[in-house]
Amino acid sequence: MAFEAMTPAPQGSDTLVTDTTTASFRQDVLAESTKRPVLVDFWAPWCGPCKQLTPVIEKAVKAAAGKVKLVKMNIDEHPQIPGQLGIQSIPAVIAFQNGQPVDGFMGALPESQVTAFIERLVGPLGPGATAELLDEAAALLAGGDAEGAAQIYSEVMAQEPDNVAAIAALAKLHVDAADYEGARHILAMAPAGKENDPALAGARAALDLAEKAGAVGDLAELERRVQADPADHQARFDLAVGLGAAGERAAATDHLIAIIKQDRAWNDDGARKQLIQYFEAWGPMDPHTVAGRRKLSALLFR
Repeated sequence: MAFEAMTPAPQGSDTLVTDTTTASFRQDVLAESTKRPVLVDFWAPWCGPCKQLTPVIEKAVKAAAGKVKLVKMNIDEHPQIPGQLGIQSIPAVIAFQNGQPVDGFMGALPESQVTAFIERLVGPLGPGATAELLDEAAALLAGGDAEGAAQIYSEVMAQEPDNVAAIAALAKLHVDAADYEGARHILAMAPAGKENDPALAGARAALDLAEKAGAVGDLAELERRVQADPADHQARFDLAVGLGAAGERAAATDHLIAIIKQDRAWNDDGARKQLIQYFEAWGPMDPHTVAGRRKLSALLFR
């Protein structure tokens, strides 16, 4: 079953810049600020300086690539919260962390000062921010938090729709959740001209392998068939596909190597092709890819 957090925002929408109300302030700001700093921009439609500040602060928030969120509150429609906070003139921006206001400014500051304000909260902005987010998502995934990782990948895609690393990683999470239609939807977002990017190729391979695995049947029965007849290449091949889908990468590799060793030409070199697809799906630095390539090379070039 797919995780809701694994569905990225539609391209063109901005999950990092939202509006809030008096009723939703606790959830939108106080609760959210326990995850990352939240900037609350208090404004009104008649306020000229507010209109000057809007594109500046939104640009700076986007440059932070998910490290900070911007929440906007119209004080004409929702005067209670700004009144409680003592907001007397606008535009006014208050930063919240862990449910508490920690910093702020008033007036339409220039871009450099707005950027400096955000950097005091989250550190330097710039191209490195995306790389840090991807590293954070990878760490969450390694720790078993697929939803947390998916949320970060979605945020990266919202800000950089052509980020193939985020697209590929999110597609793989859909594959892992057996949401193959969702994976195809994510992969369709890949920018033109980057279809052969290794990360995207790996995600497509993972999707293809997962769909194949659904048709191989009972693994225990396949094991029995292989034990009864080691030359039953189709049973061994199907077993390798099923084991690969179950995460048994070493065993899947060994079964395919066994087929290649016995009959390289079987099924139009199908075992070797399947093994290469595994390497593509697992990634070039995966230890099973490295070991498998070594075994394959020793067999082909002996």
